[in-house]
Amino acid sequence: MKTALLVLLLVIIPGLADGAESTGGSWPQFRGPTGQGEAAGAALPLSWSEADGVRWKTPLPGRGWSSPVIADGRLWVTTAEVTEADEAQRAELLSTVANIGVRDQMEAFASVALSAIEVDAATGRVLRQVKLFEPQAPPPIHELNTFASPTPVLVGGRVYCHFGTFGTACVDAESGEVVWRRELKLQHIVGPGSSPVVHDNVLIVTSDGGDRQYVTALDLATGDPVWEKDRPPIRETDPDRRKAFATPLVIEVEGRPQAVIPGAQWFIAYDPATGAEIWRVDHGGGFSNVACPAYDGRFLFLNTGFGKPQLWAVRPDGSGDVTDTHVAWREQQQVPTMSSPVVSGGRIYFISDGGVASCLDAETGDTLWRERVPGKYSASPLVGAGRVYFLSHAGRTTVVADAAEFEVLAENDLDGMLMGSPAVVEGDLVLRTDSHLYRVGRDR
Repeated sequence: MKTALLVLLLVIIPGLADGAESTGGSWPQFRGPTGQGEAAGAALPLSWSEADGVRWKTPLPGRGWSSPVIADGRLWVTTAEVTEADEAQRAELLSTVANIGVRDQMEAFASVALSAIEVDAATGRVLRQVKLFEPQAPPPIHELNTFASPTPVLVGGRVYCHFGTFGTACVDAESGEVVWRRELKLQHIVGPGSSPVVHDNVLIVTSDGGDRQYVTALDLATGDPVWEKDRPPIRETDPDRRKAFATPLVIEVEGRPQAVIPGAQWFIAYDPATGAEIWRVDHGGGFSNVACPAYDGRFLFLNTGFGKPQLWAVRPDGSGDVTDTHVAWREQQQVPTMSSPVVSGGRIYFISDGGVASCLDAETGDTLWRERVPGKYSASPLVGAGRVYFLSHAGRTTVVADAAEFEVLAENDLDGMLMGSPAVVEGDLVLRTDSHLYRVGRDR
C-alpha cells in the first residue's frame, strides 16, 4: 500500500490573505494562497527542459517531498538527511512495524536530521539551513515517503515546519532562529504526510495515526495548544485502516469559517477558532486519505482515500451528520488515492495514481473527458493560464488545456522524480525533484 506523500476560487483563507497573490511573490502554503493549486492570473511557462527554460537549478541535501513556500523573495523547503541502519538495527526497527502487510515496502534508518532550507528566489542560492529535530531510530517509513513530506507554512515573517510525530517548529524567517518546538505524538505506520494550515492566530495540525486520530490548533506565537479535538469514532479496528494524511482546507460558508479535514471513514468540518464540529459525512470506510479537498463556492470535492477511492461532492452548509442530505454526487472511476483535485471554470480535474486524467462537470459530476497521461502520479496538479499541469514520478510535466475537450499542449521532462506539488513565484514554476529545486520560466 502506498503512503502519503504528499483551500478557493472565491474564498480567502483568514491569516494568509494579505499580499498573498499567486501572480506575485507569495506562495505561502501547500497548493498556494487558496490551498487549491490555483495560480490565478499568472502567465505560467508552457515548455521547458533541462537544456532550456530553467532559470536556475539548485541541489538540495537530503530528501523530502514538501513543496516550496515563498514570500519576500525567499523560498523555504524542508528536508530529511538520514543515517543508514545496519542489518541488526534494520531488523529490529522493521519488527516494530504495525502493518505487517507493507513490511517489505518499508525503509528503516538509524537516525534522521530534519531541517528547513532557505533559498534565494532570484538566484537559487542556498542562504541557510536550520536544523530542527534529530530523532534516533525513528519508526520505519514507506519507501515512497520521506520524513519531510509535509509542506511548511510561511506567514507573518515566520516559517512553520511540520514533520508529523517527529516535531513541529516555528522559525523566524529573518534571523533563522527557532522560536518554538512542539511534538504531537502518533503512529503514522508509514511516515508523515499531512501539511498544516494557518487560520488567524493558530496553526491547525492533523494527527490521524493508527493509534489515535485527532486535530490540534497551536498558538502561532508560542506553539501552545489552543484546542484539541478527537476525530469521530471509526468502525474499523485495524490500525492501518484508521490512519489518514489529508491537509485541511479552510473555507468560509455563509460568513462562517470552516476547517474541512477528510479522514478515515469521515469527512469533517470544524470551527477553526474553537475546534467545535460543524458537520460530518460518513464516506463508508476509506482510509489513508491524502488528497486535500477543493471548493468551488458551492460544493466541496473530497476524496475517500484508499480501499475504494471515490470523489464526493458535498454541500458544506449543513450541521451534524449530513451524509443523507448534503451529498450531491459521487465519482468512482479513476479517482486518485494521493493527488488532490483542482477546480476551474465549472470543471474539476484529477489524475489517478496510474496516469488516467479526468475532467468532470463540477455541478453534475458528468464526465467531460477521461484520457491516459502516461506515468505514475502523487503530486497534486496546478491550474492557471488556461492550462492544467500534471507532474509524474518520472519527472515529466504534461500540460493540458483547461477546457471541456482534452488537448495536450506540452510535455516537459526534468531529471529526477517529481513527487512534491509545484509552487509559483512571479509567474514562474518552482519544481522540486528528489535531488534538486528548479525555477522554470519561459514561453508565456
